[in-house]
Amino acid sequence: MKYQGRSPRKRTGGRRRNFRNKRKHELGRESTETQVGEDKRKTVDTRGNTRKVRAIDVETATVATDDGAVAAEIENVAENPSNPNYARRNIITKGAILDTSEGRVRVTSRPGQDGQVNGVLVD
Repeated sequence: MKYQGRSPRKRTGGRRRNFRNKRKHELGRESTETQVGEDKRKTVDTRGNTRKVRAIDVETATVATDDGAVAAEIENVAENPSNPNYARRNIITKGAILDTSEGRVRVTSRPGQDGQVNGVLVD
């Protein structure tokens, strides 16, 4: 689990003393590694009586073109600047380059947060 509280280090690099223990609401969740495959989604309860839809597996992407939005079939992840290993494992994150039926697409959405893959064509 990721800790999302205050850093133990100051801006100058010095250490801060803890004034309390970690709190449950300061813990993050495991990242959702969205993969290419048959559609599979999961809803997660979040703070403020709201929900997030997490995309576990996705097979189509909504691609923005000059004519409008088009649904494109995802073939595989060509490259992923955030982590080269993600491209080998076909994991989709924001900024990933996908090979689709419409051509190469750069992902602009956050599939693990939004539950869908949106992107724009790469020239």
